[in-house]
Amino acid sequence: MSAKQSQDIQITHLVLQHIVSAILTMQSSTTSIKLSRFSLDNFAVNLCKILGISGLVLYLAYLFFFSQSSCPSSQFFTPFQHIRPVSPPSQQLNNLTHTNHSSPTNLNHLVFGIVGSVNAWRHRKAYTESWWRPNATRGYLFLDTHPTDDLLPWPPSSPPLRVSNDISKIVEESKHVAPIMVRMVHAILEVFREGDEGVRWYVMGDDDSLFFVDNWVDVLEKYDHTKYVYIGGHSEFFMSNIWFSFDQGFGGAGFALSYPLVAAMVKDLEGCLRRYPYLNSADLITQYCVDELGVPLSAERGIHQIDLHGDISGFLSSHPQSPMLSLHHFDQIEPIFPTMNRSQSVNHLMKAAKTDQSRMLQQTICYQKQTNWSFSISWGYSAHIYEKVLPRSVLKRPLETFLPWLDLKHRPYYMFNTRWPPFVDSCEAPHVFFFESIDSSIDSFEGHNQIVLTYVRSKPRGLPTCSLSGSRSADSISKVRVFSLATKLPKENGGNDDVENGRLVMEEDGGNDDVEDGRLVMEEDGGNNDVRDGRSMMEDYGVEASR
Repeated sequence: MSAKQSQDIQITHLVLQHIVSAILTMQSSTTSIKLSRFSLDNFAVNLCKILGISGLVLYLAYLFFFSQSSCPSSQFFTPFQHIRPVSPPSQQLNNLTHTNHSSPTNLNHLVFGIVGSVNAWRHRKAYTESWWRPNATRGYLFLDTHPTDDLLPWPPSSPPLRVSNDISKIVEESKHVAPIMVRMVHAILEVFREGDEGVRWYVMGDDDSLFFVDNWVDVLEKYDHTKYVYIGGHSEFFMSNIWFSFDQGFGGAGFALSYPLVAAMVKDLEGCLRRYPYLNSADLITQYCVDELGVPLSAERGIHQIDLHGDISGFLSSHPQSPMLSLHHFDQIEPIFPTMNRSQSVNHLMKAAKTDQSRMLQQTICYQKQTNWSFSISWGYSAHIYEKVLPRSVLKRPLETFLPWLDLKHRPYYMFNTRWPPFVDSCEAPHVFFFESIDSSIDSFEGHNQIVLTYVRSKPRGLPTCSLSGSRSADSISKVRVFSLATKLPKENGGNDDVENGRLVMEEDGGNDDVEDGRLVMEEDGGNNDVRDGRSMMEDYGVEASR
């Protein structure tokens, strides 16, 4: 106990003594008053005074008592004995397995807990193996039963195998309505019991999700891993957040729990499962258990549940300037590349991610004044050319190529604004190109190594040229190449779309654009699109388009 706390206690004792003495004096004087025609009135007044002062005494006693408690006063009436303060005491932190709290977070500090089933693993294996790094990524795959012979021997390209614990006793005793959900939440306890050393974060997710592990490391570095922290994402489908909770992380896409938080949760996780037998969502059960410790959700925009159906290319082509962390529900959507199946699409996307995850899918918007063209680049996924100069506020809205998770009669469907696909408006409909290849061995630009991504046209647009004055057809463009420096982009910069050291290059074979040496070089210059000395000053990456 500090000197200040001792002084506060002494002062509180003196105040209480004076108040009690005053009450006793008042009671004595009250009893000595002779009855008169005003005695009843005096008695009522004195009674009110006694009650008022007594209430003050109780209030001060309450403050005195709870000033010595380690629990916040808001937890006084909780029915659960195991609840602990939001910030663990220093003596608890000393017992953690962290070797150096001040060192930067790296991949070795993360442990992934992936939950799946034997039946689904046969076709979901490709999703997980596309991002899993043997001998580098730490974690486990928890299946519902022992794998069948066709899945054995277990390959080193997959996460280490574990079979989920038998939770039938918990389900039977609590009469839980969703045994499968109990198993999924219980995996938090099971992955913790593995006892990995040096853990700062546990990342839980499903086997039909794609994780960008480098971006997880970068994002988690922003948070204090020595505190209780719960990180997740919302659903894209508006009503899912209403039906379940805006305060939960949708777990299929992945959520992260700091080591101290998991260490506190597992002390009574099975008790928490028993307390909520009526909840039929693993994510909601997890949120309830986290809430018991007074920990709010920290939402990250790059965690994508993908509560959508159909063609999500419009959604992926307008990703904000936030690190891409995960993509979920690959079994519920069409392949993200139109000429490939689902597993091929995932592996193809990861070709770009293995070179630089920090840029993945982040949208960059730029313009070419000579042709009235607008460019929207989703790094590592797609490139769009519009035959009209469209405002950023329009291009940032995803084209609604997808369908809502459930077919409801009334909007809103989504947690973001969208654009209707302009099927017949040639000034609004984009020419669409998808990622084909990546080359990081090209010659340097101004002393920096470059990454060059090539995007190819998916199919003819089938519309006439935009009729606006000055617009030019982009029908002859077959490929777009994007040039960017082979360095990680700065971390999130408050939503600014500007990308340092980028350039945009357009090239058309056999065409005369009045461009010196057949190249139009466009560079960032504070958003100014004026042409100077044969160079159109633009922003962001280099882009080269060819016929």
